[in-house]
Amino acid sequence: MAGRGPGVKIRISSIGTVETNLKSEFTAQGINQTLHRVYLEVKCIVSILTPFKDIRKEISNQVLLIENVIVGHIPETYYNLTGIEENSSAMEIIE
Repeated sequence: MAGRGPGVKIRISSIGTVETNLKSEFTAQGINQTLHRVYLEVKCIVSILTPFKDIRKEISNQVLLIENVIVGHIPETYYNLTGIEENSSAMEIIE
């Protein structure tokens, strides 16, 4: 019986608020480079009012505003100790 009978008008109103927050992030990109990103975090809280039920939803998203690579001084030597065991000496590895 869908679509049969008289039409019923329903009025729906929406109410919402928006919160924003800036976030900054630094990430190492090699020996002498740093990646800097600035995000805008947007959080929307929406309420839909109907005669029968109130519906409340929260929607959040991040938008990338700026991405920049900061280049530093290039070192003459590079010494990486990642992966070396605690009981071994760095001088043993060099020899």
